[in-house]
Amino acid sequence: MSTLELHDIGKSYNGVTVLEGIHLRVAEGSRTAIVGPSGSGKTTLLRIIAGFETPDQGQVRLQGKTLADNGVWIPAHQRGIGFVPQDGALFPHFSVAGNIGFGLKGSKREKQHHIDRLMDMVALDRRLASLWPHELSGGQQQRVALARALSQQPTLMLLDEPFSALDTGLRAATRKAVAELLAEAKVASILVTHDQAEALSFADQVAVMRNGNLAQVGQPQELYLRPVDEPTATFLGETLVLSANLEHGWADCVLGRIAVDDRLRRGHARIMLRPEQIQLGLSPQPAQRQAVVTHIDFAGFVSTLSLFMADSHETVEIKTISREGISVGSNVSLSILGQAHIFAD
Repeated sequence: MSTLELHDIGKSYNGVTVLEGIHLRVAEGSRTAIVGPSGSGKTTLLRIIAGFETPDQGQVRLQGKTLADNGVWIPAHQRGIGFVPQDGALFPHFSVAGNIGFGLKGSKREKQHHIDRLMDMVALDRRLASLWPHELSGGQQQRVALARALSQQPTLMLLDEPFSALDTGLRAATRKAVAELLAEAKVASILVTHDQAEALSFADQVAVMRNGNLAQVGQPQELYLRPVDEPTATFLGETLVLSANLEHGWADCVLGRIAVDDRLRRGHARIMLRPEQIQLGLSPQPAQRQAVVTHIDFAGFVSTLSLFMADSHETVEIKTISREGISVGSNVSLSILGQAHIFAD
């Protein structure tokens, strides 16, 4: 069953199209990430779902109920959708408890019980309840914002780049905690982010947005390994894209003869390998592809190597895990794991 359904959503500002023909389904209790560069339209789409913006066309349905359609408009406060903005947007004049309890109904004791339960749910020490927002760390503020959104028992949770202001280590830990929390609460969620690694690790379903359109929607691993086109491939991670000639499930390219994931394709095409599919050996084997390292761009854990291929007399650049013993002038061999992906025509 789908919690959210979007059909043919379109939006323009002053004659400039921001969203066009958006179709998306979010399954009950699932996590969806909408990822794309700045200006691609992802935040506008999230605001339309939340009810902060009206679409020019299309339909928004939540658990079978129409929220937006021709002549129908349900305001944000009546949608049962939680929203966690980028900066948390906590009320500075309310304590932690006041922020979490905002909008809760019932007696003082009942509200305190709910606040305690919500603080436990988001792993916040109850001793923080009396503090002001400015006295909290960035991660704690985001947990307060999440607890406040959960207090309304939403059907759907919207997260607008909520981890972007956190440092790298805290960002990963907070993202994991939020994902586990939402899964435990069985609340469907949509995360908007420009960070592809964040989208791939957080979501069951990833939607790649580009120029107001959804370029591809699917499971994270499917999009990473079989992107529909080159822009999607490069946006979702490091990649090596090569021109090749195809025949009978093989591609002839600068790296030699490589197996591909479509035996029916023929002729010229563009193929893709992810860095982890390319293995380097320091002891060249006669049956493997031979290359000479002509340049190394060392960046810690990962290095970019320029390789002069012995057979084709061409140079390619690959990213690989940095290894001691590989230096400029080294003779190396290459082996390919799995199949190269062929982009759609």
